[in-house]
Amino acid sequence: MADENDRLRGLRASWEHRAKGAPPRPDAKEFTTLSGDSIDLLYDPTNSPPPDYLRDLGFPGEFPFTRGPYPNMYRGRLWTMRQFSGFGTAADTNRRYRFLLEHGQTGLSVAFDFPTLMGYDPDHARARGEVGLCGVAISSLADMETLFEDIPLERISTSMTINGPAPVVWAFYLACAEKQGVPIAKVRGTIQNDCLKEFQAQHAWLVPIEPALKLIVDTFEFAVLQAPKFNPISISGYHIREAGSTALQELAFTLANGFEYVRRGVARGLDVNAFAPRLSFFFNAHIDLFEEIAKYRAARRLWARRLKEEFGATRPESLRLRFHTQTAGVSLMAQQPENNIVRTAYEALAAVLGGTQSLHTNSMDETYALPTEKAVKIALRTQQILAYETEVPHTIDPLAGSYAVEALTHRMERGAERAFREIEERGGVTKATEEGYFQREIHLAAARYQKAVEEGRKTIVGVNRFVEEEEVDIPLLRVGPEVELEQVKRVKRLRATRNKGKARAALNGVRGACRAGENLMPRFLEAAHAYATLGEICDVLREEFGEYREPKVF
Repeated sequence: MADENDRLRGLRASWEHRAKGAPPRPDAKEFTTLSGDSIDLLYDPTNSPPPDYLRDLGFPGEFPFTRGPYPNMYRGRLWTMRQFSGFGTAADTNRRYRFLLEHGQTGLSVAFDFPTLMGYDPDHARARGEVGLCGVAISSLADMETLFEDIPLERISTSMTINGPAPVVWAFYLACAEKQGVPIAKVRGTIQNDCLKEFQAQHAWLVPIEPALKLIVDTFEFAVLQAPKFNPISISGYHIREAGSTALQELAFTLANGFEYVRRGVARGLDVNAFAPRLSFFFNAHIDLFEEIAKYRAARRLWARRLKEEFGATRPESLRLRFHTQTAGVSLMAQQPENNIVRTAYEALAAVLGGTQSLHTNSMDETYALPTEKAVKIALRTQQILAYETEVPHTIDPLAGSYAVEALTHRMERGAERAFREIEERGGVTKATEEGYFQREIHLAAARYQKAVEEGRKTIVGVNRFVEEEEVDIPLLRVGPEVELEQVKRVKRLRATRNKGKARAALNGVRGACRAGENLMPRFLEAAHAYATLGEICDVLREEFGEYREPKVF
């Protein structure tokens, strides 16, 4: 074998000498991944040794899960087609959900407006001008009931993208299910609930880091005891990537956050095999096809090994990394917006070839506004064509063994391990976040990429090449000021007509549980049923735990 390798290296050197006479095409300034890492001209056994099959790849559904979390993958069940949607009032969004379900969507995903994301009611001064614009306004159980009117929660799984106030909104959802007659133990879905990436990238927080982590572990504990079919967290790399990180940073920072959540759960006294199976992930699908596929494969392998070796997890379900994917919002361009349909299709292909469990495909008009019905239907049809026409789902991990993909996967894994060591040297995830390490690294990566675009080293069609002078004329969804007026009236009417004593007692119960260090989920559920509002409950948390102050990064 050594003689054969030496012979191959010699032949490769001869080939490289001959290939030098073939100049690169004049329009290519560099050959790198989207993240800026160099790409070799050719991958073969000399620069990408074949992996140890059982150690590094294994079989789908078995350790180390590189090739997929389930034995038969899409032959057994296609990924969930879960379009992220929400705008205006709960009634507006309910109509959109029913439209999507009628056209073949198989799961729901809730987008909330900024006041909801920050834990404010629509009549708060900080909510002014933002109600219903970037998502649906949810202020209480009453809104949640409207949002899911005529949608049977015993048959539909729902993902909710919210973080700081996530445990409160989850309580609204569980209370809504109970009002429909569905036991909490049967409710399926996911709440994002990932505070660490908010402090690192997205900046929609509610309370400081330590109490935020305490709230998250409360949801883990409650899920184990009361809601075993619900994922209490979706550990999110998506927003880290949208903030400007590289693919490697998205991978490493997301998994590092995940390990920290596991440590916190174990420190609470939870059995890792009881809560780890319900931890889910949320990744970005960017435009660099092979880099993205390698990222997903490396993520599964890294997670499985660390859960087994550091945390002693033994159940296959505890080692199995499952993830939702959304195509890259930052790859959508305002120029020539129809091109976004094509970008989204390639990104969706990367997610499926990488083994995603559910997928959102962005709509072409989202650089301008929330998507119209036509645009969101095209985005959904993009997934359906991929699922039913391309035959791609027939084969599990078809790129396994590719010299290029295996080299990229290995490089992702090694790079993530280096990042884990640096984070530990900085005192761990929490301390590194408080000192601005993650924030700084993401900002620097974003600046490097922007410079590459401005210098023409990275091409964006319609932006820095193939530019056209044209008026963009596409229909847009407009959310008018009447939405805010309606939502304000709705929440004021709720406060005036509910049982005031019951609501006050429930809020006092939340406050008492904060001071006693109790699990807050049962108190949130009581407050939801008492029709306490989101802002009222979150105000108690802000008063008891304080508010977060961002560190200086530069």
